[in-house]
Amino acid sequence: MIFDHKITTHKRQEMLDITQIVADDIASGKLVNGLCVIFITHTTAAVTINENADPDVTRDMLKKFRQLVPEGDGYRHLEGNSDAHILSTLIGCSLSIPVVNGQMVLGTWQGIYFVELDGPRQRHCKVKLLKG
Repeated sequence: MIFDHKITTHKRQEMLDITQIVADDIASGKLVNGLCVIFITHTTAAVTINENADPDVTRDMLKKFRQLVPEGDGYRHLEGNSDAHILSTLIGCSLSIPVVNGQMVLGTWQGIYFVELDGPRQRHCKVKLLKG
């Protein structure tokens, strides 16, 4: 079973907590034990796991992303979004999360984030549940 979620972003770079969306998929798919795979079908977006208790963490991460790979740094790609392509590769486009007793195996402070790197846009996030 694959769930396809439309995600609307509002800024050029932002991190959206999608933990509850994925948890709802696991419940809807009745996955008790197995693996949840999250895949982003874009080359200028990503997915990651990080702290979801303090919003300053995502603000700090986005600030550092801009410092590490600045927009308009003499890239040759004509669309002007090479920074987003580079960051997407560095962050990654997929995650695999174990599911035990119907719950994702995440740490106390961990959440799943859709990372927009070239928005605002309408995006897609795929969630595949594997029974095991």
